[in-house]
Amino acid sequence: MKVGLFGANGRMGRVLIEALDISENAELSVATVRDDSPWVGMNVGELAGIGKKPVNCSPMSALEAADADVMIDFTLPSIIENNLAWCVAHKMPVVIGTTGLNDAQTAALNNAAKHIPIVFAANYSVGVNLMLSLVRQAASVLGHTADIEITEAHHRFKQDAPSGTAMAIGEAIADELGRDLKSCAVYGREGKEPERDQGTIGFATVRAGDIVGEHTALFADIGERLEITHKASSRLTFAKGAVHAAEWLYTKEPGLYSMVDVLNLKL
Repeated sequence: MKVGLFGANGRMGRVLIEALDISENAELSVATVRDDSPWVGMNVGELAGIGKKPVNCSPMSALEAADADVMIDFTLPSIIENNLAWCVAHKMPVVIGTTGLNDAQTAALNNAAKHIPIVFAANYSVGVNLMLSLVRQAASVLGHTADIEITEAHHRFKQDAPSGTAMAIGEAIADELGRDLKSCAVYGREGKEPERDQGTIGFATVRAGDIVGEHTALFADIGERLEITHKASSRLTFAKGAVHAAEWLYTKEPGLYSMVDVLNLKL
C-alpha cells in the first residue's frame, strides 16, 4: 500500500521515512513540508539519512491530490485542522499522532471522523498501549486506597506538557475509577500544601536532553507501592506502530479509532 506523510522534515517525520523504507507491506509515495521550508525538493532518503529514495519533499500547497492510500500526520496542533480538511476533501484515511490538541482541534478531529477513517493515538508503541490496559487493572484493584502519580520524561524539544501519553494514562485510570480527570488532576506542587487528597491524580514532567520517552504510573499505599513503567529507546518503535496502524486503517469505514482497536487489546 502507498502511504503519504505530512511533515516529513520533523523528528518523527524522518523516522517514519525510515520505517516505511523497511516495511514489507507499505511504501512512501508522497512527503510534504511547509511551503517555506528549506527542505522543499530534498530527497526523503537523504533527509532521513538512509540514502537516496524515489520521493522528494513537496510543498503542502502543491498537493492537489496524493498518490496514496493513507496519510500519516505527526505534525503540530496549529496545522492539524488544515491537514484534516485536506484529508476529508480527498476522502483520505489518516493516522494522527499529533498531541496537545485544544478543544477546537479535538472537535475538528471528531467531525472529520464522520467522513473518513482516522486512527488517533497519543502513542503508537505496542508497549505503551499494553500499559494502558495494565494501569486500568491496577486502578480497579488499588485505585480507591492508593495515591496515584504519573511521571513522564522527554527530550528538551518537546513542547506539550504533560505528554499526550501521560494524559492518556491519566484518562485510563480516571475512567476506570469513575473520575473526571479535568477535575481531579494535579499538575504541579509548590510551597506548603494541605495533606494530599487521595482522590487526585498527580502529574510530574521532565524535559531534558534527548530522552525519547519514559512514563511511570505509581500506585502508592501505606506499606507498599506498585510502579508500571514504559521506556522507549528509539522513535522507530513509534514509527513502526504508526505504519502498522496505517495498514490496518486502509479498508476501514469512517470513524475515530485508537491503537486499542488496531491491536485488538482488551481494556
